[in-house]
Amino acid sequence: MLLKQMMEIFDLVDRADANGYSVKALMESYGAKDVAVKTIIGNEGKTDFIKIRIPGTKGKSTDSKAPTLGIMGRLGGLGARPEVIGMVSDGDGAVVALTIALKLLDMQQKGDFLEGDVIVCTHICPDAPTQPHDPVPFMGSPVEMSVVNKEEVNDELDAILSVDTTKGNKIINTRGFAISPTVKEGYILKVSDDLLNIMQITTGKLPCVFALSTQDITPYGNDLHHLNSILQPATATNAPVVGVAITTEMPVPGSASGASHFVDMEEASRYMLEVAKAFGRRKCQFYDQGEYAKIISKYGSMKHLQTLGKE
Repeated sequence: MLLKQMMEIFDLVDRADANGYSVKALMESYGAKDVAVKTIIGNEGKTDFIKIRIPGTKGKSTDSKAPTLGIMGRLGGLGARPEVIGMVSDGDGAVVALTIALKLLDMQQKGDFLEGDVIVCTHICPDAPTQPHDPVPFMGSPVEMSVVNKEEVNDELDAILSVDTTKGNKIINTRGFAISPTVKEGYILKVSDDLLNIMQITTGKLPCVFALSTQDITPYGNDLHHLNSILQPATATNAPVVGVAITTEMPVPGSASGASHFVDMEEASRYMLEVAKAFGRRKCQFYDQGEYAKIISKYGSMKHLQTLGKE
């Protein structure tokens, strides 16, 4: 269970003066040795990017070869002050990502270590702007999406789980969480059997998968409709990316307070933790490498979908 860690994180970020440096201090109190915070100022305000590396026993940080998993908490902001008081639904992804980091550090203090490195990234902003979106308003971001990707995505990641509140739509109509098909270099690939198996084990239910369109895996800024930003990391990396969406039955605005459900967030956190355990041991594959090579040989590259396209 990760409820204890989630409550610590929630208590720390559900405040008007939430910032990355207080989160860093909490992580370090649990033994973190590699935590970086960077304040970025954008056109709509500022935010603190935070990156926590949790080294594995056979990870790249020890000059070994176990694969590295990136866990990215996607959001516009944790709060929409002064319009909305308290943490908003949009902040669920950040809370989940930070909860996993805290749990991994707690595990290490108790003698349990993963084999591969895990790098957790998100940003802390208590007063992000809002923006119009159909069917319900979105949270905006104080900085551009390209800046977010630059801070979070790098070449050392072998796979990425991108967790984001995905409630403001009519595509997903289940309460809990759902995963996406694997996205890699402009291709929407088949859903990973390994990820589905872990999902049904951790939830005890049939796995839920949400639909993607081609528009959803293209970069923000191209004037196309996007489900939300959950697959934006896929526009900035060659690594496979899977979205983990915190979901509801009915459309819920990202700017709504009182709409974060601990049960759903803990379930998603526990799922991603189990994926991290298996991925570092090479027991969980995000995609079939042989089939991907065959796709490329037959149909060529789709990397142009990772760009803004033609003017």
